[in-house]
Amino acid sequence: MPSSTTPSPQPQTPQIPLTCSGHTRPVVQLAFSGFISGSNSNYMLISACKDGKPILRNGPTGDWLGTFVGHKGAVWSAMLNANTTRAVTASADYTAKVWNAITGQELVTLAHKHIVKTADFAADDEGNAVVTGGQDKAVRLFDVARPDAATVVATHDAPLRNVKWSARKRLVLSAAEDRCINAIDVRAPPAAAVVASLAAPAPIANISLTGDGRLLSCAAGNRVVVWDTDALGVVKDFAVDYEVSVAAINPQRSRIVAGAKSDLLIRVIDYDLGALVDTHKGHHGPVHDACFNPDGHVYATGSEDGTVRLWQTNPGTVYGLWQPRAL
Repeated sequence: MPSSTTPSPQPQTPQIPLTCSGHTRPVVQLAFSGFISGSNSNYMLISACKDGKPILRNGPTGDWLGTFVGHKGAVWSAMLNANTTRAVTASADYTAKVWNAITGQELVTLAHKHIVKTADFAADDEGNAVVTGGQDKAVRLFDVARPDAATVVATHDAPLRNVKWSARKRLVLSAAEDRCINAIDVRAPPAAAVVASLAAPAPIANISLTGDGRLLSCAAGNRVVVWDTDALGVVKDFAVDYEVSVAAINPQRSRIVAGAKSDLLIRVIDYDLGALVDTHKGHHGPVHDACFNPDGHVYATGSEDGTVRLWQTNPGTVYGLWQPRAL
């Protein structure tokens, strides 16, 4: 049973986010890279949008770096590989594409027979393997060097919502509209690839992994559920008074940022207590996705309003472009 119920007060802490424009339709997925080349301040942010043109940005500032042009339909998913040299995107044009993240060049097209809703890199840091999922209910593994030889590693009873690669566990985590999350060992034969199945309490809107891969969070109906990926056991389960669109956990495991399907608020929840500690306004449409930067001091949100916004986890602190105002 849920451990607590979270009310929704009015916004408590004023905060002015950094607004990142460039998209023309709803932003449906976001992903930060890790720190690049040993830096503790340089990282990237990629966004997927229904306008079909994923964008790469400078992570600390949100500044535009480039647009990946080539899809002929809405882009539902965009991810970067571990060393931030490649990007993978999934689209309604029945393809996933792998890109050079530095030059923007398309490297390969991974053809499907239905809408591709989600994609991620898997198996290594170089981006040589890609896992996809979509409307045909199958989870596929592609060798980028052999794009015509995909392997179906698992199937669901409903279309896929997300696939995530857990480098820590060497597993693919796939979430579908059938309320099921499968843990898939892509090294095993397909008949034995699903090593565990997790049941969500309601239709799944979104799943997120913490940067270290230790925690898997799930937005399902009016519930937020968190699993420990080592034991694949539930460590948090609480109810809220809205239908959750996304729930992302910061690296410090102190805060959860949640969006709702029916309003414009961003809610900040205490991870330990499941209690609402803050709300913020800024978007002009519901929030579809959220994620934390590598050090957890900033999180990004993507919205129906076509913008990406960057927020401070601890509003009012000096960090990056958030500096004291001159008197």
